[in-house]
Order: sequence, then C-alpha cells, then structure tokens
Amino acid sequence: MRLRNYTFPCYSMKCSTSLWSADLANLAADIKRVDPYSDRYHLDVADGHYVGSLLFFPDLVKSLRSHSRRPFEVHLTVTSPLNWIEPFVEAGADILMFCLNSHGNPAEVIEEIKSHGKQAAISLPVDEAVDRVEPFLDQLDTVTVMATSMGIKGAEMDAGVPRKVQGLRRLVLERGLATQIEVDGGIRKHSVPLHSKAGADFIVAGSLMFGDDPRAVRSWLDSL
Repeated sequence: MRLRNYTFPCYSMKCSTSLWSADLANLAADIKRVDPYSDRYHLDVADGHYVGSLLFFPDLVKSLRSHSRRPFEVHLTVTSPLNWIEPFVEAGADILMFCLNSHGNPAEVIEEIKSHGKQAAISLPVDEAVDRVEPFLDQLDTVTVMATSMGIKGAEMDAGVPRKVQGLRRLVLERGLATQIEVDGGIRKHSVPLHSKAGADFIVAGSLMFGDDPRAVRSWLDSL
C-alpha cells in the first residue's frame, strides 16, 4: 500500500496503562495510584511459546478486577488464542486482543470474542504491514500497532511505526469506521507526540506511567 504524507488532527491522547510495568508484588496499590489518570488497563498474557515470557493468567486478572472500574484490555500473546478467550472473559476482560499471526483464521477469533459480547482487537507485529489487518478493520474495535518485538521490555520503537499509524488512520477515516488505533512498545516522552500526530488514539504506557508522577503524565497527554 502506497501512503501519502498525511497529517491528521492531534487529539488528546488516551492511556492504556500496562500493568507489566507495575510493582508486581503490590499490584492493587499501584492500580489505585494510577487509576484516576488511566483510561483503561493493558494486561499482557504470555504462554512462553508465542513469546518467551510468562505473564498474566486468568485467576490473577480476576483478582485485580475489583480494584478498578476501568476497562481491562487483555493482550493474548499466545499460540492458541481461541483457547483463552472464555477464561479471560470469565476473569473480567472487556477487550480481548490477539496477535494477527497467532491464528490462521483471524476472522474466527474475532467472531468468538464478539460472541461473548466483548470488544475485539488485533495487535499488528512490528514486522507486519498495514495491509495484513485491512480485511478485518470493520470487525475490530481496536488495532494495536506494535512498535517493538513482543515480549521485550525497554526497547526503542521501530522508526517506521508512525507511518504505519498514519496509514491505519487514513483507512479508518476513508471507511468511516470507529476503530481505535493504539501503539504499544517503546512508549517514551519523545515518541508519544509522533504517534499523536500520526493519528493514534491510545498509547500503552508502562514505565512512563509508573516511573513518573501519573498526574503529571496525564496532564501532559491531555496537552498533546
């Protein structure tokens, strides 16, 4: 897909706060600290196969559900996403996200998520082009553009990510869709304005939110 150099209006950036960067021994306390400044929570689920990490599981998500009324966005970085939809729905997930290349028939996974009355989202791996998600856009509530390889913390974003966000925003606008665009990975003070200018709705903020004063971070995001 050939993209022109579009620039879109900048809106107040929303924050999906990543609990992977919270104090894992004091998750409830950290949620309470950032809750007034978060729009939703991003919970990474990893099975040790799709990526090398082991992260959040259904019982843990269920135990956290009572500590916030914000939506829970569960990111299934797993090899068999269909197997994990129902357990995380029962645990309290509001948004179920799976990796585009984790299942041979993405439409089947989207349909299963929707059958439970939940929002469906896809994460686009950093090495995948926007074209790959285009056929599913009208079925999705959110597309998350991965700015780093999945399962890795602390990496800098891939330089091509703002252009991918820009391409997605153009497609969403041209089709008159309400699909939200989110960026996950390498979220830093210098990268967030680039995503905002490109047309992203959400960032997945981990260390940015937990490593600083969350009130100040929220104020800064609102100013973009």
